[in-house]
Amino acid sequence: MEIFANPDTWISLLTLTFMEVVLGIDNIVFISIIVSRLPKEQQARGRNIGLMLALVFRVILLMFISWIVSASDPIFSINLPFTPEDFAVSWRDIILFAGGLFLLAKSVTEIHNKLEGEEEEAHGTAKVHATLSKVLIQIILIDIVFSFDSILTAVGLAQEIIIMIIAVILAMGIMLIFAKYVSDFVNKHPTVKMLALAFLILIGFMLVVEALHQHIPKGYIYFAMFFSLLVEMLNMRLRKKTTPVHLRQNEIIEEEEATPVR
Repeated sequence: MEIFANPDTWISLLTLTFMEVVLGIDNIVFISIIVSRLPKEQQARGRNIGLMLALVFRVILLMFISWIVSASDPIFSINLPFTPEDFAVSWRDIILFAGGLFLLAKSVTEIHNKLEGEEEEAHGTAKVHATLSKVLIQIILIDIVFSFDSILTAVGLAQEIIIMIIAVILAMGIMLIFAKYVSDFVNKHPTVKMLALAFLILIGFMLVVEALHQHIPKGYIYFAMFFSLLVEMLNMRLRKKTTPVHLRQNEIIEEEEATPVR
């Protein structure tokens, strides 16, 4: 425990915790969207289980940190006609590529279901809910990819495994506290939910590009996400001001009726 007497340790811990929270935003968004397909009484349970699984995967991967670091080493090469050198493929590339494709496919499918769902509701068709087991399987698959990418970032910010584990636990605790608020906000506003799905498409594309050895600074991606969200917030504020008074009153009444009596 002598390492905690070093101020650099606390700086690394705070920095890594902040980075884990930032990198976990896309995980929260994915879990919030996929959990929304569950029956309402199971959504909180599915969300909490999903985040706890993310914590478990991150800690387990930290225990195999040496393998994670070596996962970037090539395992075979592919001779491509349009490149001067052979394309080296590592386990990291395979995991990121498969995870990126899965995230792209899932996001596009969710957008399609969202549009089709609106058509079904217009025709009076009941919404079909997903099962908890299917939702958890999808969360596990994407958790593995996000955990893998998160651990690779952690290696560059800290050297002690105990610091990484503490930072991951702290970050996951913060995400557990705010996950419900993020989920409720995303699911309450259809345009925000569509924007979140577009973010996931962007992240899936970034994972695929990373697997092809084309680095994209994550700062650009997250800046685009926050900027788009800021613009959407301004649009929501503008729509609220321009909405007729009687419609706003109806929305308030509907929200009060939907709020459970304590």
